Amino acid sequence: MSATLAATAPGLLARERTIAKPGFNRWLVPPAALAIHLCIGMAYGFSVFWLPLSRAVGITSSVACAKDMSFFAEIFATSCDWKISMLGWMYTLFFVFLGSSAAIWGGWLEKAGPRKAGVVSAVCWCGGLVISALGVKFHQIWMLWLGSGVIGGIGLGLGYISPVSTLIKWFPDRRGMATGMAIMGFGGGAMIGAPLADKLMKYFATPTSVGVMETFLALAAIYFVFMMAGALGYRVPGENWKPAGWTPPAQANNSMITDNHVHLDVAWKTRQFWLVWGVLCLNVTAGIGIIGMASPMLQEVFGGKLIGIDVAFNDLSLAQKGQIAAVAAGFTGLLSLFNIGGRFFWASLSDKLGRKLTYYTFFLLGFGLYAAIPSMAQAGSLALFVAFFCIILSMYGGGFATVPAYLADMFGTKFVGAIHGRLLTAWSAAGVFGPVLVNYIREYQLDHGVAKADAYTITMYILSGLLIVGFICNWLVRPVAEEHHMSPEEMAEEKRNADDTHQHFVQDVEALAVEAGHSGKVLLAWAAVWIPLGWGIWMTAQKAVVLFK
Repeated sequence: MSATLAATAPGLLARERTIAKPGFNRWLVPPAALAIHLCIGMAYGFSVFWLPLSRAVGITSSVACAKDMSFFAEIFATSCDWKISMLGWMYTLFFVFLGSSAAIWGGWLEKAGPRKAGVVSAVCWCGGLVISALGVKFHQIWMLWLGSGVIGGIGLGLGYISPVSTLIKWFPDRRGMATGMAIMGFGGGAMIGAPLADKLMKYFATPTSVGVMETFLALAAIYFVFMMAGALGYRVPGENWKPAGWTPPAQANNSMITDNHVHLDVAWKTRQFWLVWGVLCLNVTAGIGIIGMASPMLQEVFGGKLIGIDVAFNDLSLAQKGQIAAVAAGFTGLLSLFNIGGRFFWASLSDKLGRKLTYYTFFLLGFGLYAAIPSMAQAGSLALFVAFFCIILSMYGGGFATVPAYLADMFGTKFVGAIHGRLLTAWSAAGVFGPVLVNYIREYQLDHGVAKADAYTITMYILSGLLIVGFICNWLVRPVAEEHHMSPEEMAEEKRNADDTHQHFVQDVEALAVEAGHSGKVLLAWAAVWIPLGWGIWMTAQKAVVLFK
């Protein structure tokens, strides 16, 4: 696919055409990254489609398949509706293919450049939505799995890592903040996409359609415009570029930050890579399991207390359960806000604290919060229960945003995008471990007669234990040995093989360091991403207010 695109538009998509010219303002790059991340971040909000798709045939209510129908027969059946458990495989495929595609094509991305990777991401993500729309039209769930799950998942992986290396190179003075700005968009995509999809489905719904097919096509068109604008807005700095007036701080001999580079093929074989892999996997495993169960957990733990009555969840009427479901929706929205804010806050703070100390904070603070949650639940302290989970989700998002800078500190910036891509397989693994751990322990507890309000106690203690293991992994991380660093000869050879040799686009690197002022172009670029993001935050905040009424 990338070869075809390069053949049709070699000049526009070639890496050397993205090298910035003197006077370029580096603050134009983060909104380009946000434009892509806000679109692919809708992967987190796909559950908004589950209920409508589960009655795509029956329209007003689901038409169940025959009990004796085999699983494979259900995949191709057109006369009965899909189960939500079947639709949920799209969510699993998203993150499996996100991690695997980032790992497989991360090296290609470093050579091809962020623009080409962004375009391929747009084609895959939006093309996957179109294939899914056809799957809804012909009622073939395998087309949804293939379209959004597999092809869209590949688009997620390439889109997710496309700006990482670029932003780190543009902001050597603020690595954490730079990656935090972009990666917070992935957390915020669902805040825009989910309410937008809900409104579109209501608009397109008819007596013969639930409106999902038309919504998929509308989102594909909207996202394609934004993602292409973001991809074409990418620029990379010239070789050895530094911000005007900035001098790299002197590093101690035992510093985690290196001025050298480690090749991709060497980096993933080092002890440090796998320790950081474990750090990310354990941090994400703890958080992602909670995200998937946030709504039912709040309802089952607090039951009628959410609406001011002291009644257990099982004893509530249908109408009362509807009321507490609205409160739980506000809780889920509040967690989304902290997930997003944490990505920027913690990543920016890591520029001051250092990456290792930031992860120490995640694990130690997280351990204390998880271990205290059962006590908060038993005491009926709703405010503290909610506050603890908000902090936990901020650190979940912060872990994602801080890890690219952690890798750049240890392995250098030359291959950080590709190294980050391989590290994201930890996300794929955590996407399986976390939900399975939380869901199966809960089911086991319920099957053995434990009350729903107490079914999460053991889970919280196990998750806190995982964070201690993560703390140990982080403690064991040491600077990469000099023997793994690329020699000057290897760097020169790599430079000859890469598109970085096309420096005729920027003759004067020093001139490039003198940035243009905050022109109208910068303001427009930021407005283009903050207006929809602000709308999503407002919509989410309205739901979260219900929690405090």
